[in-house]
Amino acid sequence: MDECLSAGNEVRCKRSLQANSALYEREGKSWAAVLVCLCAVSGDPALLFTLRSAKLKGRHKGDVSFAGGKKDPSDRTVVDTALREAHEELGIHITEDKVWGVLKPLHDMSGMMIAPVIANLGPLEELSFQPNPSEVEEIFTVTFEHLCQPQNRGYTHFRTGDRYGYTLPVFHSPKHRVWGLTAVALDHALKIIVPPEQLLDRSVIQ
Repeated sequence: MDECLSAGNEVRCKRSLQANSALYEREGKSWAAVLVCLCAVSGDPALLFTLRSAKLKGRHKGDVSFAGGKKDPSDRTVVDTALREAHEELGIHITEDKVWGVLKPLHDMSGMMIAPVIANLGPLEELSFQPNPSEVEEIFTVTFEHLCQPQNRGYTHFRTGDRYGYTLPVFHSPKHRVWGLTAVALDHALKIIVPPEQLLDRSVIQ
């Protein structure tokens, strides 16, 4: 997994993600964006998550998520939205040169287009978080190695009425379950970031 945050892998990922930016450039389009935060924890490649505050309104309070939210009028791009929201929620300033690119859009149940933006924050030990307590209950990380182990990932089947509806991935971290659109964004990110020859679970790229 050491290759995940290497300079060579960054170049490979940026090349793979480059075409996706055009999917968000239609004028007048509204969006939300989340920041898929890569980092290193004691040298091990990992992803950073937040546990949403139980005091928030809506159905996603208390869920695991990536920092993010809806577009502001001042946001020119989905990257602007993701970086601004990460600053508001995590209390750290992330510059655009840390961004590797954006994944293809996801859509929530309301039809809102969601842009998962990938950025590498670097060594976690060099960061000083000041999470917004009204939005974030906890910040935690999970290593790439853990996420790619087959016993730590699975699928949740949902019904629509009395019929099968759809299936979404789910990941089990040592502390929390990652599910819903966060798990979908995570699944898509792993397919891009983890070099195929490094994957412990080949099913990740099928």
